[in-house]
Amino acid sequence: MGNTYQNEERYFKAKKQIEEIKGFYGNLSSYIVFNLVLLVINLVTSPNHLWFYWPLLGWGIGVIIHGMKVFNYMPFLGKDWEEQKIKELMDKESKGNWE
Repeated sequence: MGNTYQNEERYFKAKKQIEEIKGFYGNLSSYIVFNLVLLVINLVTSPNHLWFYWPLLGWGIGVIIHGMKVFNYMPFLGKDWEEQKIKELMDKESKGNWE
């Protein structure tokens, strides 16, 4: 019975991760398309004054942070960070290394 619960929990965790990855790729796709449109608008309307890179830069920072969070390059921003920290502290306590 415990094994079934663990498998179900792992399944839902994996499914949630897939949804987060899909969300990231949706964000990335929108970023690329929208900024290409802004580039074209900028070059057609005012080629002597380039401004398209400001939204490119701003949204790009957000896309990078989103990707780092989804792919666990910034675990302290992820939802599992607290869970992992609790497990780490509990393991320390059970081994008698509580300091």
